[in-house]
Amino acid sequence: MRVYLLLIWTWTRAAARYPVSFTLMTVGGCVTAGLDVAVIWVIFANTTALGGLGLSEVMFLYGAAGLAFSLADLLFSNADRISQHIRAGTFDAMLIRPVGTFVQITADRFTPHRAGRVLQAAVVLGIGLARLDVPVTRAWMIPVMVLSGLVIFTSIWALGGALQFLLTDAPEIANAFTYGGAQLTQYPLSVYGADLVRGVTYVLPLAFVNWQPGLYVLGREDPLGLPYWLRFLSPAAAAAMAAVAALAWRSGVRRYRSTGS
Repeated sequence: MRVYLLLIWTWTRAAARYPVSFTLMTVGGCVTAGLDVAVIWVIFANTTALGGLGLSEVMFLYGAAGLAFSLADLLFSNADRISQHIRAGTFDAMLIRPVGTFVQITADRFTPHRAGRVLQAAVVLGIGLARLDVPVTRAWMIPVMVLSGLVIFTSIWALGGALQFLLTDAPEIANAFTYGGAQLTQYPLSVYGADLVRGVTYVLPLAFVNWQPGLYVLGREDPLGLPYWLRFLSPAAAAAMAAVAALAWRSGVRRYRSTGS
């Protein structure tokens, strides 16, 4: 962790040497992410509920998922760039350094301007919570679900990176589940089909990013009638995903063969 923080601080200092560019890109990321919120406002300008939930509840779910995803995007999404290092042969140099390859990959060319998306998601989450009357007895789940979502998205990026050891150049596969998963979790899962919801609950646990724990925070019944105890399994789902991702990453590194360049 200490080495990782030193590496991202180095890249942050480098980006700060161009303050105008850094500020514009950070603000631009915040504004771009804000367009998704504008879509939600447009939807509720024409209806009073989305998937059985009101505007404040949808903003809460959006903010929680957005905060988890944007933190993972800021800190660890560079894992999908491993195919570039494999093709260029620079991954060989990472193997002989006394630092884990995952740390080096994710810290390489760290882009701090993505923090604008983190700020935007945090603001939306705060507004959503301010408009809701969430009891203190259930509010403890909010940081748990954000942290669990961060681990789940990071694990998906790690799995996508591990897959590059086999495919060499197919980062879009991971992006379909990371960025695609972020888009899916922006809205209540009750707007999707039952089979899709079960798939993102029992196969790829995106439902544990914000939906299942969010139902507990909001005091809502599950529209599909899934078991109540699923609402408390976000940490377990995150730990399972992290374990699978770590094994896949180590397996990919072990089977790596140098390009010879």
